[in-house]
This record gives sequence, C-alpha cells and structure tokens, in this order.
Amino acid sequence: MNINTQQILDLIVTYGLKIVTGLIILFIGIKIAGFTDRKIENLLHKKADIDEMLVKFLSNLVRYTIIAFSVAAFLNQVGIQTASIIAVLGTAGLAVGLAIQGTLSNIAAGVMLLIFRPFRTGNYVEVGGHGGTVKALSLFTTELATPDNVQIIIPNNSVWGNSIVNYSFHDTRRVDFILSISYSDNISTGMDTIRRVIDGETRIQKTPEPQIVVSELAASSVDITVRAWVEKDNYWPVKFDLTRQFKENLEAAGLHIPFPQQDIHLIR
Repeated sequence: MNINTQQILDLIVTYGLKIVTGLIILFIGIKIAGFTDRKIENLLHKKADIDEMLVKFLSNLVRYTIIAFSVAAFLNQVGIQTASIIAVLGTAGLAVGLAIQGTLSNIAAGVMLLIFRPFRTGNYVEVGGHGGTVKALSLFTTELATPDNVQIIIPNNSVWGNSIVNYSFHDTRRVDFILSISYSDNISTGMDTIRRVIDGETRIQKTPEPQIVVSELAASSVDITVRAWVEKDNYWPVKFDLTRQFKENLEAAGLHIPFPQQDIHLIR
C-alpha cells in the first residue's frame, strides 16, 4: 500500500510539474500573441499607404500562429507528442476534415478577400443580407457597423460566397428622384422649376449633365424623373436637401403633388 501511494505521489509530482510548466508556457504564449498583435497594428498604422483591413488581417494571422505554436509547446511539455496527434488526425481525417471545414473555409475566404479587395475599411457594403460600413477583416470574420452603429459579424465564407454590393467603390454616385405633378398642371412649368433647383445646387456635378424627363403618365399623376451625379459622400445630404426643396418650390410655383384617386361609376 505504501509503495502504491509513493508511486502515485511520484506521478503527481512528475506530471504535475510538467502540466504546471506547460500551462505557464501556454499563458506566456497567449500574452506574447496579444502583445505582438498590438505591436504589429501600431507599426503598420504608421505606414499611411497600408489599408486598415490589411493591418487587421496580418495582425490576426501572426497572433493565431503564435497561439498555435504555444499549444504545440504545451502538448510536448505534458508528454503528448504532436506527431502522434497528427497521426491520429490522419486516421480520422474525414471526420476531422468535416469538423474544421467551416474554419478552414473562413480562412481561405479571408485570404481571397484580402487578395481581390472587393471592399476596403470604411466602405459601405451589402453582403449576406446585411448592410453596413466595413470595420475590420480578421482571419475568420468580417465586421460591419450599421448606420445606427450596430455591430454585425459575418463569417468570411458567407461574405466571399455571396454577391457584394459596394456603394463606396466609385467616387461618384447618381441620385434619383421621381416627382409627381397633377394632370392639370403645366409640365413645362414643373420641369423649369425642377431645373432651377438643380442649377442652384452646387454639389451636383455638371458632367454628366443632370437629366430631367417625363418618365411616366401614371394613374393619378405625371411623373418626372430627375437623375443627377454627386460625389459619393454627398449622396445622402443632396438626397435629403433636394427632396425638401423640390416640394417647396413646386408648391410655390402653383403645382400640385396629387394623391392617388379613382373614379367610381355606379350603374343602376
């Protein structure tokens, strides 16, 4: 009984020390990974020509690489040979492959997004059913922020595997308006009024020339379509400002914005 107890104590001392040492190595490795992550971000931020998305991706890559080596060192310290683990993983390759398929596809998609750069940090995009401003691209996920500042985290494979609509890619955007006037109103007066509002807006570009056309004779109105080009940052300010100006100026010119109406005929 004494011999068995002594053997147990020896095992506890031997392997306990190894486990404690391994945990210390793992702890230090994780700390170094976090420190290195921040250092790389700070260094790359000093390079004005490096995109924020690339900075985040590279810092994440280095961080997780250090953590992977730390885990391997921990396993070796406690007596688990990584070669044995690889052999076991190879034997159960199909099951393991299916288990980590999503993780690997996220990493591969992140690399593809980094290479082809369909968007940059600060771009407003729609992808995977979500819309928002790109905040970061990490090793596994893409982070967006909605206009009301709600965080959205999307797996990279869902981003790369879907259509990406980038509203910030081009320097200019076309802002469209559909303005309705009554059938009893003079179309020329309406178009001239709209033209004066367009000409008085300095944020609208002269080239391409703004378009003002009668686009439809609708059931209750004559619809006039306005198409004008602005710098991308002016899209929403111009959209909001001109919507109000069009209404005020059309009313001041004696024109009417009609409500939907129907004529009902009763036959007895």
